[in-house]
Amino acid sequence: MATSIPPSMAPSTANWHWKNKTVTPWARAWFERELPTVSVAGEGTEVVSVASVVDVDGDVELGQRKSKLITIYDCKVELEWEGTASDGTAVSGKLTIPEVSHEITLDKTNDYIYDWSLKTDRSPAVDALYALARARLPAALEEKFAQFPVAIVETHGKDLTVSATPTREGTPAPSASAATATTSTPTNVAAAARPAAKAASTAVNTSTVTVEANFMASADDLFSLLTDEKRIPAWTRAPAQSTPQPGAEYSLFGGGVRGKYVSLSPPKEIVQTWALQSPSWPSDHVATLTTTLDQGADSTKVIWRLQGVPTGMEEETERNLQGYYVHGLKSIGYVQLHLYQPPPPSPSRRSQTQTRAKRESSGSSFVLAGVFAVLILAVAFALPYFRS
Repeated sequence: MATSIPPSMAPSTANWHWKNKTVTPWARAWFERELPTVSVAGEGTEVVSVASVVDVDGDVELGQRKSKLITIYDCKVELEWEGTASDGTAVSGKLTIPEVSHEITLDKTNDYIYDWSLKTDRSPAVDALYALARARLPAALEEKFAQFPVAIVETHGKDLTVSATPTREGTPAPSASAATATTSTPTNVAAAARPAAKAASTAVNTSTVTVEANFMASADDLFSLLTDEKRIPAWTRAPAQSTPQPGAEYSLFGGGVRGKYVSLSPPKEIVQTWALQSPSWPSDHVATLTTTLDQGADSTKVIWRLQGVPTGMEEETERNLQGYYVHGLKSIGYVQLHLYQPPPPSPSRRSQTQTRAKRESSGSSFVLAGVFAVLILAVAFALPYFRS
């Protein structure tokens, strides 16, 4: 008896999901491999090149939102450079680029900053080579930096995107028998679809997901970033619609998240309905996102509490809140603080503390008993004198 195989999910539907992939180790290896290939030459025999990459500090991710791949990265790059002066002197130094990011490379929001240092003793020939390095090496590096987001997508995009091409690696195509079964038995497919439509109207089991972060910013500024239609695209990197008024609809991440504002208490709390526009999110199901902002002396604690997350989607939803809300704010320069929490006392230390407390209490009891004994003796000796 032949068994019909249901058709695979359409690529346009499968690619609607929010997805994230951390590629930081790969990125470090890419910088270490590609940057040392950068070199520039002067008018004569002078040559300057990147000798090695000393350190790459930061986070690099590839995200998919509504079928679009988006690079998310912000790195500090330290490297050694070297060259040969016109008189044959070997020259070396250090170069630090504090920020290599999506915003600078693709959005052109700022210019690159270069911090230079020279290790070789100064001379006219050495100074000339140093000037050549400062003048021409940045342009060559920026050309290489422009290749970085392209390399991220080309290398890791297939891990997030379901392709319509059957030969694409990581996206197995349905077999010919499956296609035949699907074509020859449309009634079976329709019958399989009917229970799914019925299931969409059933009650959804839910849970609550909470994400929190501390930022070196005022609550007023963060409240504005989260609700102002003109400022939201800075950290979501996608069109947004937002009128911060109770009952008004909003749309984030290019329509990937939609809902309505329930209440707003500037700059302390935002309550809004929240629905992910994805096939994995139950149809017509709405969650409630409560964002609280607690400003301290030098930072503001932001808590995102999403109530009504469908059971089974907790981990994915928490990862998306971290990636798109927390990391989104970090990507535009809002520094996240990791507050120190002292570890709980060990059992041995706790027992020592309790023993010390018992000794102190027992010692004080002995002292009080001695005082009372002395008082009683004094009264006993004094009574005959009072009677006389």
